[in-house]
Amino acid sequence: MGAKARPQALLVHCYAWQMPMDTPAALPLLRRLWPWTAQLGPHTWRADAQAGLLGALLVLPQGIAFAALAGLPPAMGLAAAALPCAVAALCGSSRHVLSGPTNATSLALGAMLVPLAAGDASLLLPLALALTLLVGLLQTGLAVARLGTLANFISPSVMLGFTTGAAALIAWYALAGLMGAAGRASPLQAWQQGVAPAALAVGGVTLVAALAGRRWWRRGPYLLVALLLGIGIGWWLTQQPLPGPVPLRVGSPPSALPQWRWPWEDAGRLLALGSPLLQAALALAIVALGQSMAIAKTLAARTGDTLDANRECLGQGLGNLAAACSGGLVVCGSLNRSLPNLEAGARTPLAGVASAAFLVLLVALAGPVLAWIPLAGVSALLVVVAWSLFDGPAWRCAWRDDASEFAIALATALATVTVRLEMAVLAGVMLSLVVYLYRSARPALRTMGFDRQGAGRPFVVLGTVGEPATSPAGALAECPQLKLLRMEGSVWFGAVAHVADRLRGLRERAAASPEGQRHLLVMAKSMNTIDLAAADLWETERIRRGELGGALYFHRPRPQVLALWQRTGFLQRLGSDHVFPDKRRAIAAIVPQLDGAVCARCQHRVFEECAWRPGAPIDAGI
Repeated sequence: MGAKARPQALLVHCYAWQMPMDTPAALPLLRRLWPWTAQLGPHTWRADAQAGLLGALLVLPQGIAFAALAGLPPAMGLAAAALPCAVAALCGSSRHVLSGPTNATSLALGAMLVPLAAGDASLLLPLALALTLLVGLLQTGLAVARLGTLANFISPSVMLGFTTGAAALIAWYALAGLMGAAGRASPLQAWQQGVAPAALAVGGVTLVAALAGRRWWRRGPYLLVALLLGIGIGWWLTQQPLPGPVPLRVGSPPSALPQWRWPWEDAGRLLALGSPLLQAALALAIVALGQSMAIAKTLAARTGDTLDANRECLGQGLGNLAAACSGGLVVCGSLNRSLPNLEAGARTPLAGVASAAFLVLLVALAGPVLAWIPLAGVSALLVVVAWSLFDGPAWRCAWRDDASEFAIALATALATVTVRLEMAVLAGVMLSLVVYLYRSARPALRTMGFDRQGAGRPFVVLGTVGEPATSPAGALAECPQLKLLRMEGSVWFGAVAHVADRLRGLRERAAASPEGQRHLLVMAKSMNTIDLAAADLWETERIRRGELGGALYFHRPRPQVLALWQRTGFLQRLGSDHVFPDKRRAIAAIVPQLDGAVCARCQHRVFEECAWRPGAPIDAGI
């Protein structure tokens, strides 16, 4: 669907299958809501089924591992990978994004559940469902209000720092699981309690198998194979008379079928939490939506598809609502499944539906075997997941190319491992906005001129106002009476002080010399917008230039800038003859207004029009 699709219409598209297909309006409506239905055929069914099978094989161990990461039953991770995956695929914008539980959202969810539950284990499950429900409501509300593009304010640096911090936390707790500790114990606590040799053996074998599969069989379900190997080792150890405790395991056969557990059954206790619950849900919604949008954009760039941010936000919101009502945990787009889904040849979102169906079938057939999953084996998979989260090239790129983005990523990563995760995410977003505002509050003012004589020569940058002079080699001197200035960036109330300081410095230098540059031509093509504070700034500059005996001129200001100047009366006070559509006409009109006595003594003759000014040699301008 195109970017202009209305979210209100999208709210009904999940129920379009109820319409009789033989009605005349059914097919056009179906094509409008689901444009990819025009591509359906035997080849797409086959490709989507094959990709869906791979997606189910990949998510089977991941769903169990991510549920364990959040401190929740394995069935919740599997349920989150079934119905929510199908709903998000059908209701979203991307044809290839597969949604489900992910490492970042599961870790964030688990970290938020512990303080909210305050030691009450009976609250963990209701809290997880309530948070998932609130995330779904927030994301759906953003989509209906057409605010899904707010996810673009989550910078890649924030996501890089958060995923790196999440990877450190995942590995930290997973190491304790490899030692045989249960719950969210730290490695130090696990060491004090005593290392279980059987758990260490199961975890070690599973870890080695997973790392080997990642190294030599990246396109295959190597995590599933490693988990099956861990199950086999764990079962064999239970049959041996070995010292030490038997490795902890799942125990009861999990199910991927929807478990209709309504979050509001514990509404009284949940409402008592109030603001902390809403803050946690907001942070989860930000993390989940930011990750989903980043993945959707990456895949859209590879396939050339058009991405509708609001519809993708709607798909993720409805997917989380489905998760909350079917016994799942928070879901979002999963890179570990979406990229293999694309590479496996998926053509339409039906690959997500096929993945959900295959997952339910696999769990139903292999339920008794999955009950033997050792928790140490799950911890081993989490170590591999944590390693895959660390993006070394992205960190090196940030360090090399942009120190401020590196600082944002590092601060977010440190906050993720030291404070509550919801606060870390919000702090990272706020830090990104502060950096952006700081940059936009310092627009550049470039001094323009020429590097050679002759007709048709282009303008070149001679330097930046307020910075050390860096004129290019061979640059001609500036006109002693006319300053050519290019304004780069919007001028708004946060940037007024910076621009005013630079303009004041130019005026002071002009007033200090009898032949100072009292006239100012501002090349305003790159000054995209201004506000009332900026309008007052230019009004002050007009007055001050007049007091110096000069004038203020503009070249090609934007229509929105002209409109504001028209409303405030600045354009009338400035004079329409001080605004020019091109540089040649601007200079041709301004040069005759310059002081003839100064021109008579000038040796530079910067402009072609100087050939007709007093004191010009006979061959000037040739």
